[in-house]
Amino acid sequence: MKTHDNKLRAGSGLAVLLALTLTACGGGGGGDVAAAPPAVPEFPGLPPQAPEPPPPEATIQLALLSSPADRVMGTTALVRLEFLKFDADARLRVTANGADVSHLFRADPSTGHFYGNVENIRPGANEIVATYGAYTTRLALTGYPRTGPVFSGPHRDPFVCGYASFTRLGGGVLTSLEDGKCSTRTLVSYFYRNTGGSNTGFNPATATAYPANMAYVTVNGKQVPFLVRLESGTVNRSLYQSAILHDALNEPVPSPSSRPAGWNGKLVYTTMGGCGANGNQQGNDFTTLINPDYMAQGYAAVSATLNNAAVNCNDVLAAETVMAVKEQFTKSYGLPTYTVGFANTTGDGAQPLQIADNYPGLFDGVITTQVMPDTTTGLLMKLFDARLLDTFFNANAAAWSTAERLAVTGFRTIGNVAGHSTEAGRMDPLLATNYPAAIPAADRYDPATNPAGVRATPFDAAKNVWGVDASGHALRPLDNTGVQYGLKALNDGAITVEKFLLLNEQVGGLDRDFRPQAARTEGDLPAIERGYKSGRILSGGGGLAATPVIERRNHVDGTTNLHMRVHSFALRERLLKANGHFDNHVMLTQTGVIAAPEPLAQMDAWLMGALGDTTPGLTRAQKIAAHRPADLKDACWIGATKHEELQTAFGASTCNVTFASGRTPRMVAGGPLADDVVKCQLKPLDPADYAVPFTGAEWARLQAAFPAGVCDWSKPGVGQQPLAGTWLSFGPAAANLLFDITRP
Repeated sequence: MKTHDNKLRAGSGLAVLLALTLTACGGGGGGDVAAAPPAVPEFPGLPPQAPEPPPPEATIQLALLSSPADRVMGTTALVRLEFLKFDADARLRVTANGADVSHLFRADPSTGHFYGNVENIRPGANEIVATYGAYTTRLALTGYPRTGPVFSGPHRDPFVCGYASFTRLGGGVLTSLEDGKCSTRTLVSYFYRNTGGSNTGFNPATATAYPANMAYVTVNGKQVPFLVRLESGTVNRSLYQSAILHDALNEPVPSPSSRPAGWNGKLVYTTMGGCGANGNQQGNDFTTLINPDYMAQGYAAVSATLNNAAVNCNDVLAAETVMAVKEQFTKSYGLPTYTVGFANTTGDGAQPLQIADNYPGLFDGVITTQVMPDTTTGLLMKLFDARLLDTFFNANAAAWSTAERLAVTGFRTIGNVAGHSTEAGRMDPLLATNYPAAIPAADRYDPATNPAGVRATPFDAAKNVWGVDASGHALRPLDNTGVQYGLKALNDGAITVEKFLLLNEQVGGLDRDFRPQAARTEGDLPAIERGYKSGRILSGGGGLAATPVIERRNHVDGTTNLHMRVHSFALRERLLKANGHFDNHVMLTQTGVIAAPEPLAQMDAWLMGALGDTTPGLTRAQKIAAHRPADLKDACWIGATKHEELQTAFGASTCNVTFASGRTPRMVAGGPLADDVVKCQLKPLDPADYAVPFTGAEWARLQAAFPAGVCDWSKPGVGQQPLAGTWLSFGPAAANLLFDITRP
């Protein structure tokens, strides 16, 4: 019998005996009984728990850890092998698509389980077969290329690579694999945190001792050097990095069966905001992962360029990238206890929430800085309205005071009117600055000279999601039919009837090329319906219902920043509508972002409390609600003084006096605080809706401005409907495939 000496490191006598059974030869007998697959874990970030009882004759059990079985990316998959019964005379053989992979398994000395990055996985159907004595068990997998796509739909083309100028590499050069997919070879580099508080490069291959100025930290009760192993590479056409503490001079190369002592088993996944107009680029930057606030506590950290929304505003592709990067991390180090989506800039309020709601299990908890429920309603719809209103005000500049403009828009600073209008340019396909420089002007959209060219808008970047028109360009969910701009301002006496009428007579809309038009904009109903069904317009009732969210609300309503406080309450309204409560959302408000590690430590206590709860019959959502730390409550900081109180959108509370909320133009027009109606249902004009009287002539003008009626905000929007499900696919993955992008 040929044995594998590398198995003899197992930490118990039984594990050593089990290691000796791993051979390249076949086992005896050959019964073909399939063990029941491990149950899907309640907390998907954890190893499978409470599997279905295996058949009485089962002697071994297989579990896929690196990804769901129907969404394996690349040529390898991390598999755990567990011995249920030991037979000294039995021999173990594991194959992947017929190729023997037994030698790839290693024993974990802490558990006695075996882990193997099984090779020979190919696109399409795969089968891993393990035979031990007379018993055989199988794992069926579906493979996809490492470059994707899996569920995000067809790739954008052309696609501009960014690896040559990757600014967060931190040492070394990424070299291309020349596969036409912007793929690179994986590179590992090391950096240590020095006692002066900065990072210094380190080469374990040439060093015999650590520098005298290296910092040390205590993780899991053990002092370890603050030495970071930084892995850089590409998956899903995205550049990624992972960072983890590793005592390189005294520990073996990390693996799922040999985890670094400096890792606490938990993972932080950082994201960035921005919502760029063009999705045809890999990007070349994201926030550095060597962050002492969580690295010093033993957390590992990962991120990727396609999770920088300034590069990629398609949250479905962002979710697929999270899945791909986590799979790569798990193959390198093992399955994390949990993963926290960590919005690492003040501009990323939507991405982690949408990923958590629509692709549950990728993030077990979310720490975000500036909540927006989703990009469509929280950002793009608001910018669309601002562009229309700013254009109107500019055409009638002398007649409208600053106070009147603020009353109509709902903004708390006048700079936001023009500022939001300028930011709306990201939806303009004719704006040259929306295009990466590497895309030639000849390839760019022009309605006259190149109508089939690449369009740089957030909708076209996600046209797999929204669907396409006959020209192949994205449908749009933008609509302002029946919207009475300034309605609250009129009823509050902030503007006159004449100004209200002029505004709604002249405001108009924007055409498909974002040019002003006299008519209101009609949204594409198929896109609107897809937005609701697929979660692009956030439901809050998917995975987010059982995901703890800690929001570090930096109050910016008095500035020109886009991230208004009212969006936090729009999220709460949606959670309330979908789940009956918002117990899983905590808001911490101040001027300036509340610094980690406080939110991370509290998130850890929250998640670990829920994970340790074995109370029968409780759902994950109930466990999350029950285990929010007692000291984690809504609060605001006025100076250095903390005030604990339930945060509300409006009112005269202590926090609201200091941190007042504005409104969006749709809210001023009568729209709901949830801000989730894209296209309103219409109703006839009713004098009872107005706090001021109209003359006969004025009423006739209002009827002419709204011949089909005005918004009935008491009803759901046109096409508004519940989330159709989670883990929806836009192709090629068949699981939950909901949409055919070949037709509108």
